[in-house]
Amino acid sequence: QVQLAESGGESVQPGTSLTLTCVASGRTSPNGATGWFRQTPGSEREFVAAIRWHTGSTHYSDSVKGRFTISRDRQRSTIRLQVNSLKPEDSAVYYCTHGNGIILSAVRSIDAYAYWGQGTQVTVSS
Repeated sequence: QVQLAESGGESVQPGTSLTLTCVASGRTSPNGATGWFRQTPGSEREFVAAIRWHTGSTHYSDSVKGRFTISRDRQRSTIRLQVNSLKPEDSAVYYCTHGNGIILSAVRSIDAYAYWGQGTQVTVSS
């Protein structure tokens, strides 16, 4: 089992930045990947970013590439998502997720992830 705890969501104005943090505990695999998905009411959960623990390779959706940065701290089992230049369309509940043994081709697939946090709300409005 893996437990995930997110924090850092806030209500902010457009153009500002936030850091979302996810702390993982339990039986995480060094070959696993941890990522972020987001969801708005009435919509499906969509991929935002992911990082593979072993290689450190990062992956982003086209909508956030260049504005969001995902990073890992192995010693603290922590994943951070730096979100810059926030737009109103970035408003959503952001979920941290982890999967063990995710292959590269599946890193953007929601079905590849078995463990989910409770989510943290990000609201961007003026």
